[in-house]
Amino acid sequence: MIRRIIRIDSEKCNGCAMCADACHEGAIGMVEGKAVLLRDDYCDGLGDCLPVCPTGAITFEEREALEYDEAEVKKNIGWKEPDTLPCGCPGTNAKALKRAEPEAAISASDVPSQLNQWPVQIKLVPINAPYFNHANLLIAADCAAYAYGNFHRDFMKNCITLIGCPKLDDVDYSEKLTDILAKNDINSVTLVRMQVPCCGGIENATKKALLNSKKTIPLKVAVISTDGKLLTDSIAK
Repeated sequence: MIRRIIRIDSEKCNGCAMCADACHEGAIGMVEGKAVLLRDDYCDGLGDCLPVCPTGAITFEEREALEYDEAEVKKNIGWKEPDTLPCGCPGTNAKALKRAEPEAAISASDVPSQLNQWPVQIKLVPINAPYFNHANLLIAADCAAYAYGNFHRDFMKNCITLIGCPKLDDVDYSEKLTDILAKNDINSVTLVRMQVPCCGGIENATKKALLNSKKTIPLKVAVISTDGKLLTDSIAK
């Protein structure tokens, strides 16, 4: 079958093995100091390995490849029913988060929404919507607003917000985002993702869209932990 799968450029690979660590399906291994795709049917095509590669050696390609075989992946990584995480993804690890009680109750009217447009889903937003003109664009993983308490105040204020989850939607957002960036005057892009491997897909799509748009637009990347902490907040190169 023809499907999307990773491609590793051995000449660009520096042997850091970060991609192998990021691949939770065991599709990538190290051979003679270089990263290689061990088996096509181990690669799910989501690209968790792409954002961690420091040299840009990993890309997507469409080619004839074996279909992703989840059963074989489970055998390969020693998956067992009682010990596994749902979907095999660390980002789905269930846990309760304990919060300190606020000193005083805050009514809903005291916390105004900072949403400046509708719809917000990447799949639904029109490419040529007038609010994109000279906009500061916020691209965020669905879970980010639930994990980070001050998401509206710290990220959404004065921005046009687009949200999505490539793992759930099973789409490549880069094409839609490329059109938005290329056909509108976007001032800046902020990406907010969770500290889970599956969020690598939305980061990769955003960076790919910026590259394909052939525009120089500043990108700021923020990473949120599953317990709601802001881990990184920096300008991406």
